[in-house]
This record gives sequence, C-alpha cells and structure tokens, in this order.
Amino acid sequence: MRKPGKCGIFSLALILGLVLNFVNPVFAADIVLNDLQSQPANLSSLAGKPTVLFFWTTWCPYCRTELKDLNKMRPQMEKEGVVVFAVNVGEPVYKVANFLKSYALSIRVFLDKEAQAAENYGIRGVPTYIFLNKNGQVVSTEHRLPDNYMEILSR
Repeated sequence: MRKPGKCGIFSLALILGLVLNFVNPVFAADIVLNDLQSQPANLSSLAGKPTVLFFWTTWCPYCRTELKDLNKMRPQMEKEGVVVFAVNVGEPVYKVANFLKSYALSIRVFLDKEAQAAENYGIRGVPTYIFLNKNGQVVSTEHRLPDNYMEILSR
C-alpha cells in the first residue's frame, strides 16, 4: 500500500476541516452602505443580533415578489429580534426611491451602488438572502425567504 504524500495529507485535512467545520467561518463584510436618506450603516456592526440581508433590484420580477413578502414579514421578524435590511444592487437613488413609493414598502433599504457588498457576499444573482447569526457569521444564502428562518439564524 502506498503512503499518502504531503499533498494527499493536506487535501484530506482540508476535506475533514470542511466537513467538521474547523475552517474559519465567513463573517459579515466590513462595508458601509447608505440608506435612501444618506444615513450610513456598517454591515460588520450588526453582530449581536441575527440579521437578514436581502439583495435585490427594481427590474427583477422575482425580487419584487420577495420584497413584498419580506416587507409583510418584517414586523414579525423584528419582534423576534431579527434585523432586516434590503440592499439594492447597482441602481441610482431616484430609481429605488420611486420604486419604493409606487409599491408602498416600508422596509429600510441600503444602496450598494458599486455592487461591492454583493461582491463581498458572493452574490451571483438576485433575489438573494444572506443570513447572519448573532455573531455576525454568514450561516446561509437563500433565494427565497424560508419558513424556518429562525432555525437558520440560530446556527
């Protein structure tokens, strides 16, 4: 029987680390975004509370549906201690503001004008939800708001 080389041992250790979750977890990116009133928020400062970030655009029909559903769920989620933010990707303030007025949405929206936050979170398409546990660790990425969101956020 052949002994594993250094490469084989490293690969095995990496696989075991991933399987057993010994590899460093991904945490909230240190990015400052402005809301529609130009009030900044640093996404890495959200640690301490479970957080849902919803990445979306005005032109995406699936985003519109998810945004309406999230807007309805937000009061309940906030009662449960969950922070909820919608992050618009790559669109100007006037377009997002007009969209929100026409849809009568009250959710707090941040603008990711240069798509830096989307890139840092590995967003490949919209709509996308990023779930951060109370430690600021990314615990899940979804394209629909799951019914078991509290279970996901408690990981």
